[in-house]
Amino acid sequence: MTPTCGQWDADNVHRLPVRVYYEDTDFSGVVYHARYLHFFERGRTESLRALGIHHSELINSDDPIAFAVRSLSIEYVKAARVDEALVVETIYRPNKGPRLRMDQSLTRNGETICTAKIEAVIINPSGRPKRPTKAMIAAWQPVVREM
Repeated sequence: MTPTCGQWDADNVHRLPVRVYYEDTDFSGVVYHARYLHFFERGRTESLRALGIHHSELINSDDPIAFAVRSLSIEYVKAARVDEALVVETIYRPNKGPRLRMDQSLTRNGETICTAKIEAVIINPSGRPKRPTKAMIAAWQPVVREM
């Protein structure tokens, strides 16, 4: 069975269902604060995959590139708990040169429990910023939402 990479909806939001596992929680069954970053990373990776952009292909290409998080701000609204079904929502904002900006939220039954604003930068193997390829821009441009 092929794992789902979520889907882009008509409102240009990528939605990825996730489940809270015991390993995501502290001793009380509440999601540990740093684990929210894991959920958001999965959302970003799967949103790119749903657009046909795969990290393994980018790094193994003739002109290798990768993404690195440049900045991230996160707001914890409510606690998530073990066994809960959540949804990671990812929205792409207009990019600026090598920077890709995204807004993400984690929801439970349609209620927002955590939000994040991320700025990733495209880099070459030596860590220098690099502009996205035309193919990458063409892939994500249809889902970009203005601020």
